[in-house]
Amino acid sequence: MWKPLLLLLSVSTLPLIEGAVLCYFESWAVYRIGDGKVEISELEPALCTHYIYAFAGINADFTIRVLDPWADLCDGGGKCGYDKFTAMKNTDPSLLTLLAVGGWNDGSVLYSKMAETAETRAVFIKSAIQLLKLHNFDGLDFCWTYPTQNGGAPEDRVNYVHLLRELKEALEAEGMVLTISVSPSKSIINEAYDVPAIAQHVDLVSVTTYDLHGPWDHYTHHHSGLYAFSEDTGDNLFLNVDAVISYWVAEGMPANKLVMGVPMFGRCWTLDSVDTHGYYAPASLPGEAGPWTSTKGFMAYAEICMKQAKEGWTVAVEEGCNEPYTYHLSSNKIWCSYENHDSVIIKAQYAADHGLGGVMVWSVNDDDAHGVCGGRKYDLTFTLADTFNKASN
Repeated sequence: MWKPLLLLLSVSTLPLIEGAVLCYFESWAVYRIGDGKVEISELEPALCTHYIYAFAGINADFTIRVLDPWADLCDGGGKCGYDKFTAMKNTDPSLLTLLAVGGWNDGSVLYSKMAETAETRAVFIKSAIQLLKLHNFDGLDFCWTYPTQNGGAPEDRVNYVHLLRELKEALEAEGMVLTISVSPSKSIINEAYDVPAIAQHVDLVSVTTYDLHGPWDHYTHHHSGLYAFSEDTGDNLFLNVDAVISYWVAEGMPANKLVMGVPMFGRCWTLDSVDTHGYYAPASLPGEAGPWTSTKGFMAYAEICMKQAKEGWTVAVEEGCNEPYTYHLSSNKIWCSYENHDSVIIKAQYAADHGLGGVMVWSVNDDDAHGVCGGRKYDLTFTLADTFNKASN
């Protein structure tokens, strides 16, 4: 279904990208400062098969909503985000550009009400397609990730399938694709998703296999570990990528429709003591905010690798695990779990070995977009895509 992207030559030779590599772009990255700021013009069109612009939302009348008109549109001297994003296809015509609708901050209340009836669903679908066509998008990435949750209703489980079926039919008639983003939580999967029914009405299903741990735990752990850690017990035995992917397949999602999420960011803690700094180290507070993302408990990969180079952070991998963590004890006692060049190779190989439909990054702008750390721009995403494509062929 997805054509191999062309080999493009720029300052450096880009790898041949084949298969489904979905890359989310956070539209608000244009507001960041310094090397954290990423403009659409700085993206590499050949890096991904699907670029996804996050986010649009929904209005009270159930029509699609442009969340940041100044950044997204050209009106009134705006930054023309939508049009610049889809114009990447002028460089690589085989690229697909999608608009993501939803996200955690949008909640479920309006989506739940919109999905209740065929009439309200039709209002949303018509307005969404009009917006997609106006700005030359190739489809919709539907990110109502938590039906029945976050302000939703029990009926969402059934209505969500009705909505996806009608969306898929309408988009397909326009030659467009439908992808969705779904939760890694077993309890949410059980409550919110009729998995076999969903599988019939979507092209690809991105599983957000990250944020499985974080500062809310008050102890350190990797937020996107591929396998369980030897000391995991109880619910933590499920909080790893392999367990999540295996559960989605067991519930009825074809592996070749599943897209495995790989984070381009780390989850960070402040250690309670400098004496304990492995997994399950006590950490009551989130880590300090990064200089560009400005969010406690979170750092983009670019922020982490920059700080490692400048401040001499320690890098370690727990025995039996694949993903790194890094810490700095002398001043702020920060501890971050994240991905690096080696770990994304292992994850890409896992996705290929298990016959998955693709890999996904959240978000491409959190990668080393300017080559601050290793010299190659977007090294993690390029490495993930290249490894997955070679291992899948």
